[in-house]
Amino acid sequence: MAHRVLVTRVDDLDGESTADETVVFGLDGATYEIDLSAANAARLREQVEQWAERARKVRRTATSVRKPTTMTAVQSTAARQWARENGVTVSARGRVPGEVLRAYLDAGRSAAD
Repeated sequence: MAHRVLVTRVDDLDGESTADETVVFGLDGATYEIDLSAANAARLREQVEQWAERARKVRRTATSVRKPTTMTAVQSTAARQWARENGVTVSARGRVPGEVLRAYLDAGRSAAD
């Protein structure tokens, strides 16, 4: 037997009207979203507009992308191989010691120079 699931978004303000849109807004560094009917969305925009007209618009700052702190398996394998070729004893598994990684990375920079 076939089933059909029907989702109806309800206006978060009055709890009765069908929500026509999701409005996203921010205040004090937090971002909010609320499902509203067209009428309630217009009311919200009118109310916020009186404040926005007197406010300064600011640019969004770019979020920084964190650099991974761990090496990939390929990088670890390459570091182990470099270490063995250069007379440094390293285990076949587990974490590559920090001093070995630094030496491997420094050697790579020197070779590129």
